[in-house]
Amino acid sequence: MITGAHVIVYSTAAEEDRAFLRDVLDFPHVDAGGGWLIFALPPAEVAVHPADAPAAELYLMCDDLDPAVEALRARGVDFAQVEEPRWGRVTTFVLPGGARVGLYEPRHPRATGL
Repeated sequence: MITGAHVIVYSTAAEEDRAFLRDVLDFPHVDAGGGWLIFALPPAEVAVHPADAPAAELYLMCDDLDPAVEALRARGVDFAQVEEPRWGRVTTFVLPGGARVGLYEPRHPRATGL
């Protein structure tokens, strides 16, 4: 029934954010027409957390946070301090348009291989 998911990042600097996803994160993409790039993502999961107000966040996952951060820093990406909650190691970076994206190394079972 469901064949995929489409994540939307709303941005005040869409061209710069697309260039970041294309050139810094090396996400494969297609041109939907007129330079409107749509990016392939790695396998994904969705979780629902209790909260006082509705919201959505984007977290990218990696197998080992330290070399991932090091490789992206070499491409000019700045990161927040790494935190270590019980469920993994996590940091964030900011896209050129201002959206904050999480990067984490999960310590929980992953659903991406199901």
